Amino acid sequence: MDALDRGSPMPLWAQLEAQLRARISAGEFEDHFPADAELVAQYGVSRHTARAAVGRLQAAGLVERERGRGSRLPPAAELEQSIAPFYALAAAIAGSGLAEHAHVLRRGVVRHPAAAAQLGLARDAELVHIRRLRFAGDEPLALDNSWLPIDVGRRLLDADLDRGSLYECMASEANVRVTAGTERIRAALPGAAERKLLALPPGEAMLVVERVAYADERAVEYRRSVVRGDRVAFVANWRPSGGEVAGRGG
Repeated sequence: MDALDRGSPMPLWAQLEAQLRARISAGEFEDHFPADAELVAQYGVSRHTARAAVGRLQAAGLVERERGRGSRLPPAAELEQSIAPFYALAAAIAGSGLAEHAHVLRRGVVRHPAAAAQLGLARDAELVHIRRLRFAGDEPLALDNSWLPIDVGRRLLDADLDRGSLYECMASEANVRVTAGTERIRAALPGAAERKLLALPPGEAMLVVERVAYADERAVEYRRSVVRGDRVAFVANWRPSGGEVAGRGG
């Protein structure tokens, strides 16, 4: 168990969530998942921080909570291991020498209870939804759906989103700078609409990337991206000495 880094820009609850995910992946907690009070004692955090971290694990389906019975791992839980600090498609495309651009398919104010919950907002909160089809050269590569709090997203309703990173636009248009994030990557079979938009060949799978991005301790974006599995790979560099894993999006 590693100590939390109180000098890191990543919130303590996000660090605790990442450590608990790693411990679940390593096979811990099969007989007993620690109660909030145990996490407070083990990590030296507040009860609010412990509840926030476990709440995210619950939202991801990794932990079940029952009133009066505490938390436990669900049967056949999906195990995860973080491999990269950020999935950065614009940088990856640029690094490959291809021209990066996007088509904005939808942009407007919506209510989306599931996205609002990921952002820590009320279920009926107004959000800005931005849907972009991302290209590498002439070929579609990814379909991004981003939901942002209304005060952040309204500045992007008229912004140029045809190229580059959404976070660069958030910094220039809304003075909001992303400092940390959590990310979940899994394989999935595309639906007919996704297969058509991404021009996926028959039989090819896609990667689903779900992310919550933070500006300091505030969640400022929930994103669900689907990426062509035949064009993108995620590479992790690791050391057997137990050093921290670092990765990049390819």
